[in-house]
Amino acid sequence: MTKAHSLKKQSKAIENIIGTPIKKDHVHYILMLDMLNGIRYSVQRCNASTQRDIYLKDFRAKHKIALDVYNNELLPSSKYYYKFKDYAPRVFRSIREIFKISSEDYLMSLTGKYMLTEIDSPGKSGSFFYYSQDYRFIIKTVHHTEHKYLLKILRNYYLYLKKNPNTLICKIFGLHRVKIQHGKKIHFIVMENIFPPDKDIHEKYDLKGSLVGRYTDEKEKDSNKLIVLKDVNWIKRERKIYLGKEKESILMKQLEKDVQFLADNNVMDYSLLVGCHNLNKGNIDNIRDSTLSIIEPIPESINKKRIDKIESSRKKNKKDPMAMALARAIAETSPVSLETSSSSLPETIPKVKKHFIFYHDEGGFRATDINNKELQEIYFLGIIDIFTNYNTKKKLENICKSIYNDNKNISAVNPRFYAKRFLNFIQDSIGHNAKENRLKNLKPNPRKFQQQNDMK
Repeated sequence: MTKAHSLKKQSKAIENIIGTPIKKDHVHYILMLDMLNGIRYSVQRCNASTQRDIYLKDFRAKHKIALDVYNNELLPSSKYYYKFKDYAPRVFRSIREIFKISSEDYLMSLTGKYMLTEIDSPGKSGSFFYYSQDYRFIIKTVHHTEHKYLLKILRNYYLYLKKNPNTLICKIFGLHRVKIQHGKKIHFIVMENIFPPDKDIHEKYDLKGSLVGRYTDEKEKDSNKLIVLKDVNWIKRERKIYLGKEKESILMKQLEKDVQFLADNNVMDYSLLVGCHNLNKGNIDNIRDSTLSIIEPIPESINKKRIDKIESSRKKNKKDPMAMALARAIAETSPVSLETSSSSLPETIPKVKKHFIFYHDEGGFRATDINNKELQEIYFLGIIDIFTNYNTKKKLENICKSIYNDNKNISAVNPRFYAKRFLNFIQDSIGHNAKENRLKNLKPNPRKFQQQNDMK
């Protein structure tokens, strides 16, 4: 094979990796390394501490470590390469235990041979995320305000999860911050991935119960298998979650409790993420393998020569010390698509998932008819984006958007109103249902919230 032919083939392979240029996929390569190493240090440190009950002080606990470029821990006063901050480590270890995740399994998933990434992962907020090698966990950056709000409601969140292990609210297993020398502080979480490693998700929906700005152009869906559809798409497609009365009751009762908790904590703008797996199609489209690519963050991939180059480039470029370092990491990293690699996703879901009702049916919630007979679809459900509180900014957004749109159809509304509208939309989205009104069960909380007309 000639050199020119080899380069052409390599270029074509890069184009085929989820349709995204290599730089976009790996611009955060070194940052990811630091995140994973920080997680490893923090989990091991927490494990070494004596097991005990959770105290009030544990929700405020923080632990900092400073490391050099070789990931050796330094004294606080030493010149560091990056710093890692761990928030409420005992609390998050306890949350992992609630959901039967051992520290060993957690570390094996997150600090293994490689990580996974996919196309279009950055959202409107500019956050980005990676998947663990077994597709079980997501590492996602969060805005500083979201980070602060999670800490504010952490005690309530922890107690709620402990009391409601079948909750559909997203499970967060770690809250951290990383800061590279001369760089910005970056906050991130480790959370559960509700989608399974062993099944293609043929349709994804993000449902809020609002209509303004809630449509995705479906022309993109043919070229992008990962596209997430929204409320208006759901309505136009006449989509339903098909459940018999028994399963409908289980789902709606849990959603009632979950949105009650979110409303009590002044949270709005969350959504129900719905993934649909068609059992008749199965995995014939090979969506997961063809849309995921591998990043190898193992320390062995950065030898001393490369570290010296990175250090040298950082010293030469004081204004943007990470720019050249990232460029070198990108240039010297050769990602491959999961489809063409020797690696593969697990063929089964973790056994612990079967302990929880919404994961009991092959990792999800099986569709049933009015007589509870199984249908050929499995739903994967979770309430996501739970960090937005109804603050002054959101109140102003409500006023501005209400000028041009029906107040009932915008996202930025009072948490009580948001919760009722959300429940109503999901109730109407269930096929074969009894159409009973469950909104009356949502308890008022006048101490914290005003009625919608008080905002006028």
